Amino acid sequence: MGRSAMRALSMVPDSAKATHLGGIPRRIILTTVGAFAKLYTTVLNSTQVYNKDMLMSLVMSRSPGTPLVTVSNHMSTLDDPLMWGFQGFPISDPKLCRWTLTASDICFTNPFYSYFFRLGKCIPITRGEGIYQPHMSEALNRINEGDWIHTFPEGKVCQEPSPLRRLKWGTASLIARAAVSPIVLPIAHSGFEKVLPENYWHGRRPLVPLWMKHISIVVGEPIQFDLPGLKRAAHDWARASAVLEEAASRWMYTHITERIWVALQDLVWKAKTLNESRCKEQIH
Repeated sequence: MGRSAMRALSMVPDSAKATHLGGIPRRIILTTVGAFAKLYTTVLNSTQVYNKDMLMSLVMSRSPGTPLVTVSNHMSTLDDPLMWGFQGFPISDPKLCRWTLTASDICFTNPFYSYFFRLGKCIPITRGEGIYQPHMSEALNRINEGDWIHTFPEGKVCQEPSPLRRLKWGTASLIARAAVSPIVLPIAHSGFEKVLPENYWHGRRPLVPLWMKHISIVVGEPIQFDLPGLKRAAHDWARASAVLEEAASRWMYTHITERIWVALQDLVWKAKTLNESRCKEQIH
């Protein structure tokens, strides 16, 4: 993590705790951000969510102590929170709201940003520092406590009309190291790249998000990984290696990542197709 981000975080050490100032600042931030997300997702743009009940059920009614890891493609810097702004979703509930992995070089560059995003249940991650950086341990602790974590395993925004890129190992490493096997739920979306295009005017984003766009969100089916079985298979595969544990871990991360990629790629194609169809219907 860069020095500026470390310095900024050191000035707001307790803001990530639910008990910080009685939880009042977190509730204010989540309510404000939730209202912004609902304004752009539900009011100013046309959003359709497919298989919504699956997401709602897992967020609100899964068994106590069961962690949830949602993964999605990354189309704009406002995917989160806008993708949670659809009608009926409890985006402003401090207990139900997700934790999300967030780029430290964007969201944690000064004390104000750090305080704001920590209150918003964001975990700072430094791109390029690997899967064992300090705040990945915090993310793992959240999973082990049965919380909901959302990740963008591509690692950065991509608005190019191309297949889903190779996923980073960070999400897989959290799943593999979890004390309790989490429910993994893939979610794909299309349309946020129109709401906040990276190259809107002379290579810059618009000053404010755009409106009157179509957004399609497709919730997939849950993936449950047999972690004990995967660990046995990984060790069997890695027995010939001189560095058994490292080789076994790499095998697990690769297996989990590939399975997520296959599920997510299929949903990305569906979301794009559905959104293009909705746009054409509007024209006609």
